[in-house]
Amino acid sequence: MNPLSRLKNAFTRRSENEEAREQFKIFTGYCPSFTTYEGSVYEMAITRAAIDAFARHASKLKPEVIGPKNSANPRLKRYLALRPNPWQTASQFLYQLATMLMVHNNVIILPVEDFGYITGYQILDNQNFEVRAKNGRLYLAYELDNVRKAIEFERVGIMVRHQNGNPFFGESNGALRTTLQLLSIQDQGIIEGIKSGGTVRFAAKLTEVLKDDTVNKARERFVNDNLKMNNGGLVLYDNKFSDFRQLESKPVWIDDKQSELIKSNVYEYFGVSPGIIRNDYTEDEYNAFYEGLIEPFALQLGQVLTLMTFTDKELSFGNEIMFSANRLQYASNMTKLQISSAMLDRGVLSRNEVREIWQLPGIGPEGDEYVIRGEYISTDELGEENDNAIQTEG
Repeated sequence: MNPLSRLKNAFTRRSENEEAREQFKIFTGYCPSFTTYEGSVYEMAITRAAIDAFARHASKLKPEVIGPKNSANPRLKRYLALRPNPWQTASQFLYQLATMLMVHNNVIILPVEDFGYITGYQILDNQNFEVRAKNGRLYLAYELDNVRKAIEFERVGIMVRHQNGNPFFGESNGALRTTLQLLSIQDQGIIEGIKSGGTVRFAAKLTEVLKDDTVNKARERFVNDNLKMNNGGLVLYDNKFSDFRQLESKPVWIDDKQSELIKSNVYEYFGVSPGIIRNDYTEDEYNAFYEGLIEPFALQLGQVLTLMTFTDKELSFGNEIMFSANRLQYASNMTKLQISSAMLDRGVLSRNEVREIWQLPGIGPEGDEYVIRGEYISTDELGEENDNAIQTEG
């Protein structure tokens, strides 16, 4: 390189350094960063709490197999009430079923069979399935244990939520994506605000021309000497810097109204109130929760299992699977007392059913008898007395 070129390059570097000398250098600068949320609805704390609240109450539903004796599989009632499949209890089965319905809006239920009889049910724990037609018949193609399988469509049960255009499956939870992103940004904002608020930052102007590596070394030395926990509270700096000042960090928080608005979107989407999530609900609040969410779930599940379990002939005999819950267990003691007294005296509830309301054990077969107000005798005995009275008059 000739002398003229070296002189030109040196002048260029000096000009760049002169320009840099008029710029502020920030020490321990912290720049908050935010990312978009692309996870499942089950990955956010508040959405998981809402789903868990629904699933916990749904897991307490009581299965009932209704129909005449010997008209269907007699073992089904026992298996369904205790262990629908070899690896899950009835409560665990219902909990997973309710959870997957909320997360995916689709749940596939496969039959567990023994010598051609349905003795239980299992949940397809993935969403890798589709409906196919062959020879004029519909089949459900799915993947289980890394093996592709197919089963007649009428032999499986499908529970759906948010069903719209598709006659088989429900829609996605895309309508909640904006709310999930707001929840994610809110959580990130709190974390970033704490980091930013706990960071001490300074800005200083260079008083002389320094090379980049020299500036970096000066910054590192300043940070090590003054911004550590054990610096004694006194900031010292040399004449390399001028116009030295501290930068105040003012993190921006989402106010309570905005935060509650985001949460209310979650509550409304899943149909669960804060009281249900926190387990401090009132009697009226639980009744609304049951009628709005638990009861539709129980109705759909009962119909799905009924149609996939019984043949047309068995259905004609009145065979049916139902799921029910004793809602009075969540009523106040005053309401329990009023209902117990009124329904027992009129022969609507038996003594065992009243004891169940109060979460007491039954008293044996005699507790299943119904009594009416008056002598409190069995309704069967009352019928016999009426017959005897008619015969006497005759």
